[in-house]
Amino acid sequence: MNLLHPPRLDALARDYALGTMTGGARRRFEQLLRHSRAAEMAVLSWQGHLATLAATVPPLTPRDQVWAGLEQRLFPAEPATSRPSWWRMLWSGRSLGGALAGVLLAVAVVREQPGWVDLEPVHESLPASYVGLLHDGSGKPTLLASSRRHGRALTVKMLQPLAIPVGRVAVLWALPRQGGAPFAVGVVPAQGSATLALPDSAEKLFFGVSRLGVSLEAGPGSAQPSGEFVLSGDCVKLW
Repeated sequence: MNLLHPPRLDALARDYALGTMTGGARRRFEQLLRHSRAAEMAVLSWQGHLATLAATVPPLTPRDQVWAGLEQRLFPAEPATSRPSWWRMLWSGRSLGGALAGVLLAVAVVREQPGWVDLEPVHESLPASYVGLLHDGSGKPTLLASSRRHGRALTVKMLQPLAIPVGRVAVLWALPRQGGAPFAVGVVPAQGSATLALPDSAEKLFFGVSRLGVSLEAGPGSAQPSGEFVLSGDCVKLW
């Protein structure tokens, strides 16, 4: 069974990101993650997509009867002579129940009610996209970039903060195959997320691109990278 076959890998990455993959299947997939950049990027794409949805879910306050029922089921009454166990004091019904309710609500919104968060429906597989995962000099994943195949915008998410000296900007470059000249995609933030407008569709811009890089420049109008890339990584198509 080829776990890296795109449709199968996408389904596995989705289940892993949602937390519905358990047991031996999860252990085998985590082993694959340690050796496959494609699997790592597929999981990060799903995690970023789900995090965006979960962040916009409005908080819900369960009724007192719900809390009482959770506490009774999770922590049956102890004898009057016994002291409350430390784990019961730490994981009260309200704290544990709140965490469970949040997870279940996020999954429910993702699968069934995307209209609540004013986003398009989430399908069983991610749309055809170009995805880049850039690492710093120590090999730590730092920037995730993605764009729909025929889209005209690139979403970038910083997985960890990037140190940008005063008077410099971080410019994202696309590096074509076979030694073609790099071209600037846009300026990325030091942290958080941003959306970069593309001058053409991602298909036309990234079809011949194999890698992405970030360099520190004096301004966004640089024609070529002026120094070494502080971040770099593969650019792959997911379809």
